[in-house]
Amino acid sequence: MIHYPYENFYAMLYGVAKENPRKNVIFIDNERYSYQRFLENVDRTARALEVIGVGRGDKIALICPNSVEFVQSIFAISKLGAISVPINTMLKNEEYRYILGDCGAKAVITAFKLAQEVRGLRDDVASIEHTIWIDKAPFEDAKHLLLGEMVADHVHHHSPSPAKLDDTAVIFYTSGTTGHPKGAMISNRNLFSNLVAAQERFDLSPKDRFIVYLPMFHSFTFAIMVILPFFMRASFVIIPSILPFSNIVRQTLLKRVTIFMGVPDIYNALIRARLPWYFLWFNSVRCFISGGSALSEDTLTRFRSLFKRAVMLEGYGLSECSPAVAVNLLEKQKTLSVGLPLYGYEVKIVNDEMEELPCGEAGELIVRGECVMQGYLNNPTATAETIQNGWLRTGDIAKIDEEGYIYIVDRIKDLIISKGINIYPRQIEEHLMLLPHIKLAAVIGVSDPHSGEVPIAFVELEEGYETTTPAFIKAQLKEHLALFKIPKTITVVESLPKTATGKVLKRVLKQGNY
Repeated sequence: MIHYPYENFYAMLYGVAKENPRKNVIFIDNERYSYQRFLENVDRTARALEVIGVGRGDKIALICPNSVEFVQSIFAISKLGAISVPINTMLKNEEYRYILGDCGAKAVITAFKLAQEVRGLRDDVASIEHTIWIDKAPFEDAKHLLLGEMVADHVHHHSPSPAKLDDTAVIFYTSGTTGHPKGAMISNRNLFSNLVAAQERFDLSPKDRFIVYLPMFHSFTFAIMVILPFFMRASFVIIPSILPFSNIVRQTLLKRVTIFMGVPDIYNALIRARLPWYFLWFNSVRCFISGGSALSEDTLTRFRSLFKRAVMLEGYGLSECSPAVAVNLLEKQKTLSVGLPLYGYEVKIVNDEMEELPCGEAGELIVRGECVMQGYLNNPTATAETIQNGWLRTGDIAKIDEEGYIYIVDRIKDLIISKGINIYPRQIEEHLMLLPHIKLAAVIGVSDPHSGEVPIAFVELEEGYETTTPAFIKAQLKEHLALFKIPKTITVVESLPKTATGKVLKRVLKQGNY
């Protein structure tokens, strides 16, 4: 069993801040936060949350953009022994209602620019007692609070966190094939195992500086780009928005970033960006990390020819594994491989009966180790299906070569990954078939040079609705689904290909000749 020096995030922050009080940990725009200043903000935030009734085991949802407030809230929640629930900021109101109701969130921390989609959540979800705004509130009453005012009202003081190593620290919601998101419960131990493993694989030191422009609600960004720098006594740069992309390039250079994490779409953008010669000569990046979906061989080749002084490491993970599972080595990378399992983790390739397959043969990838989640919140059936005898079934088809390098071949589930974000066709199909003019729908993923994959839909129309257009269907969907889930194309067909039992044959649709 791996030894961990801390029981929870807050204990880690407190220990590191006492050792390095003056060192800067966070850079954002023209502002910087030392470890000591950040710790004081966290202590004030924790006290402010405590005063409104937040305590051990309470779930606090964060529908929040990249910001210092997001990070200090995470640590304040840990100090109280409560549980963070970071949620995708691109969802719609009804999607938020389901997640908040499922986890029983006691409070929501959010921002004014998201006011339209978070409207009415406190009234619709019985468990929510307060909405906390990190900038300005659209309403003025006792239930809508400004974080800045709350924090200003309290002095900072240290008190140990009650959170233990095996307590749930965070819940990442990941959509399932049923269409409803499932909450993966991740303990402090789960996440610390990832931090220890990442430190070893990337050969990290306190001198490293990360850049955080991908959404902090994403499990990989949360663990590896936000929490890991604190564990390493390192620092990171927060970019509030991915646009303009030129700002990411500029901040990478000016803030001397050494660790850069992205998804294939970002690396394709860097290749196309016509970067100035001084960026290529003077940037400090020593390691680029790619995840979310597979990099093409062409992208890898072009990227390595452009950045000759840095290493590109492709990896693999999933929220249920806290989240990183495998990454290539600094000293040896294999093209199209996601690398070797991280320190302390085991992987196998198995058949449908969970029997291990020979080297080089494709089957389901399963994972065992202290990264494996505690289970799905309120869903023991799904937990039992996913974790069997301590092994987590990933639902991904893979193969392992003679040196132990993992290659992801395909996905068992119908998962679509677009710009590193998971999209589940079943959810889109269910919304399509809620529309009165649609009889049957099928959604598949197709390759896209900019996004990796995008969803496309095929629909059968109900009798009497033959004049319904794809544009009208898209407009209806936009009222219920996040924009990244809207199918790129919707094709109206007379009849979808089906089995004898009426199940749609998606493989026929994927062949592209239907």
